[in-house]
Amino acid sequence: MEQFAILTNRKRALIALIHSIVFLGVALHGFVSPKAAFSLRGPGVTGGFALLVIYIIVASILGWLTAISRCTRERIYFAFCTTSASCGFLRTLFGDSAVPPAQYLRVTMLLCAVVLGWFIFRAHSEADNPLSSAAQTEF
Repeated sequence: MEQFAILTNRKRALIALIHSIVFLGVALHGFVSPKAAFSLRGPGVTGGFALLVIYIIVASILGWLTAISRCTRERIYFAFCTTSASCGFLRTLFGDSAVPPAQYLRVTMLLCAVVLGWFIFRAHSEADNPLSSAAQTEF
């Protein structure tokens, strides 16, 4: 099995998969509620600023995880998540009208992360199971 640096076991892979699914739900909710551009005036300044800071922190951490990943699957998984968080940042900063593809790209990247996360989780499940599908074919 490939050498993972972060998603080293089934439990970590499951937690990452659950996070991807939850944030995919949040991103899909964005289709229902269009985002206006961040403004320093008017209501919601504090909330908008907090959301921008959260996106910067999350995208930075995910970028760092992408950089320290060892195997290709893990690196691509975290790259999908990083791209999604970066699109969320752009969407919050500029709004849907200025960056329309950000909304679609965010959802697409999270869909890809969920699919790849599922494959990573399954790989750990098969490695943990002594009677995996490869072992069962021998009988």
